[in-house]
Amino acid sequence: QVQLVESGGGLVQAGGSLRLSCAASGRTFSSYAMGWFRQAPGKEREFVAIISRSGGITYYADSVKGRFTISRDNAKNTLYLQMNSLKPEDTAVYYCAADPTRFTKDLREYDYWGQGTQVTVSS
Repeated sequence: QVQLVESGGGLVQAGGSLRLSCAASGRTFSSYAMGWFRQAPGKEREFVAIISRSGGITYYADSVKGRFTISRDNAKNTLYLQMNSLKPEDTAVYYCAADPTRFTKDLREYDYWGQGTQVTVSS
């Protein structure tokens, strides 16, 4: 089992940057594929980015490709999401999630979730 705690959210102007972090408890962080997902008000939670256990493979939603970068530091049990060129439509609660068995964009496959961190982008 793993516990996840996100941080780094906040209010930023359009065009600005934020870096989200997700701290994981336990000694087996490197055995989990990790993902970032987001949920805007009135909308369903959606895929943002995922990263393989070693960090060597990443996938992004088309809406964030070229602007966001997912990375992980297995020695520090931490997942990151660097967000650049932010847009008002990026406003959402951002969640990190861990998948012990698969490597997938399907949020229904993720067993462990953080509590979320709010990102608000003003125009």
